[in-house]
Parts: sequence; structure tokens; C-alpha cells
Amino acid sequence: MKQTANIWLLPKQVEAWEAWESKEITELGYGGAAGGGKTRLGCYLLITACEQYPGSRWAIGRKELKTLRLTTLSSLFEIFKELGYSEKDYKYDVQQGLITFANSSQILILDTAYSPQDPEYTRFGSLEISGAWIDESNETPEKAKSILKTRVGRKNNVNGISIKPFWLETFNPNKGHVHRDYYKPWKEGTMPEYRAFIRALPGDNPHLPQAYITNLERSDKVTRERLLKGNFEFDDDPQKIMFYEAITDLPVNNLIAKSSAKTLVADIARFGGDKIVLGAFNGLELYALWVYTYQGIDETIRKIKEMILTEEIGYQNVIVDEGGVGGGVVDGMRGIKGFNGSSSPLPVWDFVKSRQTPANYQNFRSQCYFKLSEMVNNRQISVKIKSFKTNIEGYTQEKAISDLIEELDAIKQTDNSQDGKKAIIPKSEIKEMLGRSPDFADILMMRMFFELKDLPVTYTAKLMSKDEDQNPAI
Repeated sequence: MKQTANIWLLPKQVEAWEAWESKEITELGYGGAAGGGKTRLGCYLLITACEQYPGSRWAIGRKELKTLRLTTLSSLFEIFKELGYSEKDYKYDVQQGLITFANSSQILILDTAYSPQDPEYTRFGSLEISGAWIDESNETPEKAKSILKTRVGRKNNVNGISIKPFWLETFNPNKGHVHRDYYKPWKEGTMPEYRAFIRALPGDNPHLPQAYITNLERSDKVTRERLLKGNFEFDDDPQKIMFYEAITDLPVNNLIAKSSAKTLVADIARFGGDKIVLGAFNGLELYALWVYTYQGIDETIRKIKEMILTEEIGYQNVIVDEGGVGGGVVDGMRGIKGFNGSSSPLPVWDFVKSRQTPANYQNFRSQCYFKLSEMVNNRQISVKIKSFKTNIEGYTQEKAISDLIEELDAIKQTDNSQDGKKAIIPKSEIKEMLGRSPDFADILMMRMFFELKDLPVTYTAKLMSKDEDQNPAI
């Protein structure tokens, strides 16, 4: 290889390079459409980093290893040739997924796909890397990204030289974590000082063949909006059951038909990493939200009783997800209701036959989510939090609302159920997409129990004394 090599960068790539060289920026998002030079930028940066810092170790990740090899890695090898590299300048170990440079720097090749055999991504646990690049990070599960990011900076003092930890994501428009972490704060002017987003569109690349642009212009509406115009807000997924605009209207909806009946819905953490979420509703308005880390059955019951007394809610108006740990909460609180999402759907009234008929849903969870979609799309439910409590450091009410919106947008119906019944995709699939359990969306979904089965009771509360063990609302 030549001692020096000239590379020609697009103006937006120059901005990215300046971010790489700055002292402040350690996380960079680049792209937002097709043809903006995302892959070439990532390749240039990693090659430069390896040559600049002998003995350093970097990583390239993408959801599917096969796709990474056919696309990203193929581009990397093409750029090696352009820069004059020969077989003496690097070695590629296919079995290990490792590229080693002559100066001992390395690039690890990683897949970021979710695996049921490795849900916590323990395969990343022992990595020590100087920096990483996630190509098409909109496809990578958030949890994979979060765990891999913790490994960055573990090899940043090499041969007495300090290396700035650097995290690069290149992506196309998506309303998942790239929207939340990069596009939204960029648009709203709330980006953290250590992070930057550089939006690169096809029009920013004068070297793109006109035929490429023409094909994008002639493509379907979804492709045009996302890959040509870089529209992060556009979505035309036929499997989604709630309109995004309707979801984002939840905090501003003014309900016409209001009920004075209060209800409490609790989603109980099944594992140490999940959250306990308690939501209090006045009619169909979610007005109180308490969020806690997993604390065990006794402490969870104490928190629920605290909200019951604080918000003056009758036990018969309390429903708890009784799957897993929640079953112990239901058993420990006589008079509350248990929610079983896997149970059979409730029958519906057939006005033609004047009788109840079986509902065409796979289970009760699906029935409740479709009922929720009806309420959300018709602006018949609202989220106006007046009371927010949490024991999670740094977690805010604004973040909780943002998480709720993201979770509701992730709810989809299955493409085609085998038995023809309407169904919602499994929670495990949603968890894979989001990197967390959809606890807030489940709170709204379980509230539909009272719309479909037992209407909440309105009553005047009498608060118990410390010596009383009986809730007056039972």
C-alpha cells in the first residue's frame, strides 16, 4: 500500500469526518436516505482509524452476518483495492470474522441479530474495542446496540496513545431507536453535546447515476418517502393498527365523553430487567404513572396499595397482569382483577342474529389491542400525566411518554393467522424490535378490559385507618 492515499469526500462526509476528529463528538449518526455515501464513509473511517492507531481494535456490525458480508464487507474490500492495499497489508480470517492489519490493528465482523439462545447478547460481553460502526442500524435491535456500545472504550489506550472512543451508526429512516436517538433531537434542537446527526440525501451525492435517482422516483410511495426524501415520519405499514398521528395526539386529546370512574392498571415485571408500571385512569384519561424497577411481590403490592389510597381507587377497579410474578400479586390482594392475555376472547353481540357470537380474535390480548386501536384512532383516549413517580435514576416523565409512543407504534397485527383470526404479533417480537418490553403500551391495552367486560364502578371513597385491613370498596 502507498504511504499516503487521497480520498475524495462528499460535503456531508466532510462534516462527518470533522465530527470524528473533534474532541466532543463520540457518537455519530449519518444518513437518513439512500445514496448518501453511508457505507463508504464507514469504511473510510475504520480504515483510517486502524492505520492511525496501531494495535487498536474496531468492530463492524449489522443485523445479519450474511448481508454484512455481501454488502458492507464487499464495499470494504473494494475500497482496499482503490487505496492500493495488497494481501501483505491485511489478512481476513473468514472463520473468526476478523480483519488484521499489518500494524496489528483489527476489525471484528459482528452480527447484531436477536437470538433466543442469547437474549442478553452475552456474545458481546468479553469484547474490548476502541470503537464500532453499525451499518443499517435501523435494522439492529436496540438491546444489541446498547450492550455493544458498553464495550466501546475498553481498548483505548494502546502503546501509550489515548484513543477517543467512537460510535458510528449509518441508517435509513425508521421510527425506532434511530428516530429517537438522532432524528428527533436533531429536529428539535435537543441533541446531547457528545452526539451528532448528519442528514445525507441522494441529492447530496453528485456522483449518483441518474438512473439510480430515476428508479427511486418511480418506486412505490413508501420507498420514495423514506429512501429518496429521507422522511422519518412517513409510515405505510399495512400491519400497523394505530395511526402514528393519532398516537402522538394522545397527550393533547380532549375527551368529550368523560367518566368519573377511576381505574388502576398494573404491569408487573417478570424479570430483573423489566419495569413495574402502575397507571391510574380517570375514565379513559391516563393521569398518573408510577414506574419502578423490579422489587419483588411484597414491595409491588405495597406500591399498588399506595396508589389505591392516594388516588382513591376501589379494589374492584384494579387489574393486574397475572402472568408470571403478577399472579402472586393478584393472589395477595383479595378483590382485584387479574388479566390473562392468552385466554379466549370475549364473545361479541351479533345485532343481526340478536345473540352473542364468538369473537374473531386469536386471544384476549389481541382483542384488547384492537379495541385500543379503535380508541386511539378515534381520539377517545388521552394521556395527561399529573402524577409521575419513579425510582429509576434519570428516568423522566417525558422519556416515559416517548417510550409509550414508540411502543404503540410497534404494535402490529400478524400478516396472516393460520386460523384466520385477528392477532397481534407476540410480545417477544415487539421486545426484539424495541430492546425492551412494551410495558406502557400494555397498560393502555389492559385498560380495555373495562371497556369490553366489566365497567369500572364509581364510588365515594372512605380512606382506611392503619388498623383496617378491609378496603371499603370491596
